[in-house]
Amino acid sequence: MKLNSKGQVTIPAELRRKHHLHEGDEVEVVEDGNALKIVRVPDSETRGQRLVREMTGRATTGKTTEELLELMRGE
Repeated sequence: MKLNSKGQVTIPAELRRKHHLHEGDEVEVVEDGNALKIVRVPDSETRGQRLVREMTGRATTGKTTEELLELMRGE
């Protein structure tokens, strides 16, 4: 890994998958003796919470939830 001119590094995809890190997750770099550790920020918003927040209020239909479920079920 190389540090770029802005002090940024890219976490390899395999490690992001292994540690369940996703775009938008909040992390911190902390010192641990002579090492640096990347840790998830405690109590930060999860990926699911971000998706729900972004989708809330975006529906463009006048149908009720029950009407939409009926359409999906083919009733």
